[in-house]
Amino acid sequence: MKCYFLDKVSWQHSQALYHAAAHLRREALFILRPSSPYICIGIHQDAEQEIDLAFAEANNIPVIRREVGGGAVYLDGDQLFYQLILKGDRPGLWTMSKADFYRIYLQPVVETYRAFGVNAEYKPVNDIIVNNRKVSGNGAAEIENMWVLVGNFIMDFNYEMMSKSLRVPDEKFRDKVYKTLQDNLSTIKRETGTIPSTEALMLELVKRYEPLLGKMEIVREVDDELLKKADELLAVMYTREWLHSNDSRRPRADQVKIREGVYVIQNMVKAPGGLIRVTAVNENGVLKDVHLSGDFFFYPAEDLSALEKALHGVPANLTTVAQAIETFYAQNKVESPGVQPMDIASILVPAAN
Repeated sequence: MKCYFLDKVSWQHSQALYHAAAHLRREALFILRPSSPYICIGIHQDAEQEIDLAFAEANNIPVIRREVGGGAVYLDGDQLFYQLILKGDRPGLWTMSKADFYRIYLQPVVETYRAFGVNAEYKPVNDIIVNNRKVSGNGAAEIENMWVLVGNFIMDFNYEMMSKSLRVPDEKFRDKVYKTLQDNLSTIKRETGTIPSTEALMLELVKRYEPLLGKMEIVREVDDELLKKADELLAVMYTREWLHSNDSRRPRADQVKIREGVYVIQNMVKAPGGLIRVTAVNENGVLKDVHLSGDFFFYPAEDLSALEKALHGVPANLTTVAQAIETFYAQNKVESPGVQPMDIASILVPAAN
């Protein structure tokens, strides 16, 4: 198995290369960082609701959607990414739950942090923390029956740019976001006073992964097949249509007729597995036009749209909605670590009653 240690690459390829490897069904570990800043949102997120797109455009900060769940993040060269791509039928993997996948395959990252003086711990579902502050954000996905784990070593962090990139109702709220980020997100530099070289981080992480994955070959450039596939994917990923693909599932106001007994539901809740947002219509006690978004994880990812359709026409009763979601989960073998069917049901029904 190859470890592609590329250090600095274009911001586009910092996302597209691991997607390309997954679509080509090639196992690999990428370790790299972007040469310029950008914003990346999770596959289930609504770009218009999550990001201050006007700020991003005014400051020439690109915004892209990945095929992995999780939240919106401001990314730059002070974060070293690790992107692990494994075959879904790898021995011991195909029967593994996503929760166990995170726990097992993030342990080498925890050990690497500790090797550089950061007393890191794994925190379910997908965080690595130190002193009760997040020090690494991680996400997983299934792409072409390949299991993908992505995360970062946060060497340093621009709290101000992150807070300015998010869409918030007013500047007072933005100030609260900025302070909350500082209180709850840390860095290697903040914890130790120094930043190790990216080469040292890479070598330590490879050493920690080899007992799980076998001996790795470290290479420092990618082949033509990977580059070609990455550029093909970018032709789709870096488009307005792809960026706003989740937004388009949100009902537009001019499509919803408001009258007696008909009203729009807008609600959100923070579950252990992430923030869930819901927009829907309650028409005479029946759910319609359900839209779910947020920074949670949902496997298989493409089934989220199917769940929305399955909830169309369901009576807006907590027990009935929860049962409908549980049935959908069972029939489609859905996993959403840290998010239970009742979490989704509870934000649909109280807003309807």
